Amino acid sequence: VQLQACGGGLVHAGGSLRLSCAASGRTLSVYGLGWFRQAPGKEREFVSAINWMGDDTLYEDSVKGRFTISRDYAKNTVYLQMNSLKPEDTAVYYCAADHRTGWGSTTPLTYDYWGQGTLVTVSS
Repeated sequence: VQLQACGGGLVHAGGSLRLSCAASGRTLSVYGLGWFRQAPGKEREFVSAINWMGDDTLYEDSVKGRFTISRDYAKNTVYLQMNSLKPEDTAVYYCAADHRTGWGSTTPLTYDYWGQGTLVTVSS
């Protein structure tokens, strides 16, 4: 599975972005999918995840109510809609696919495949 993330960019605080992560090589229909982020000088941290059925989601506390994860089975793509962005959301965002459990999780080691990352910069 190859994951290609896109949609990052520069936005003012309070603005919105939608990240996309498209897969090739295999259908994602039985994969849990997740988004992580890594800010400069910090460890990679969990942002959000969605299970293979698309009916269960997880969010890191700081993004609850602002970010929404979704998936499109026909397009083999997972999305992260980010609203009310804050400067502290600035990071490289990575998508990931979990085949072993299909549920996604907050733990990076759960995931089998990773995208290359897309940079989100939020100015104050």
